[in-house]
Amino acid sequence: MIKRKLFVVGLALGLLAILPAARASEEDQATKLTFSQSVQLPGRVLAAGTYWFVIEPTADAGIVRIFNSDKSILYASLQTASAEHLQPVEKTEITFAARRGMQPEAIVTWFYPGSTMGHEFIYSKQQEKEIARDKQHVVITGD
Repeated sequence: MIKRKLFVVGLALGLLAILPAARASEEDQATKLTFSQSVQLPGRVLAAGTYWFVIEPTADAGIVRIFNSDKSILYASLQTASAEHLQPVEKTEITFAARRGMQPEAIVTWFYPGSTMGHEFIYSKQQEKEIARDKQHVVITGD
């Protein structure tokens, strides 16, 4: 039981080690993120590593594409819903849900710096219920 708690605490602390985000352009909101632990997205788990989160500007703004570190491999194209803050975020902001058991933390929302509108990832109804019960925390990264 103690080992499990230490693992969960270590996982949470590891996610706090996300490296500063690198931004490419305002139009596609390209953001480079590095995760020190695996993270969950709808229908996919990303291994620890560096990824680009990019908005598809020519299509529906609710589509987030996730690429590897050099943008040569597309890992996912995910539909998102709008999330909103009253004030613009100063830096990249990601909300994680601490999943139960040995599941990786789930990315719930992603906000691009300077924006009040963010992206909420759409999970299955069952996962949505579980995530809503899980403790959530925000990680702010960037310059």
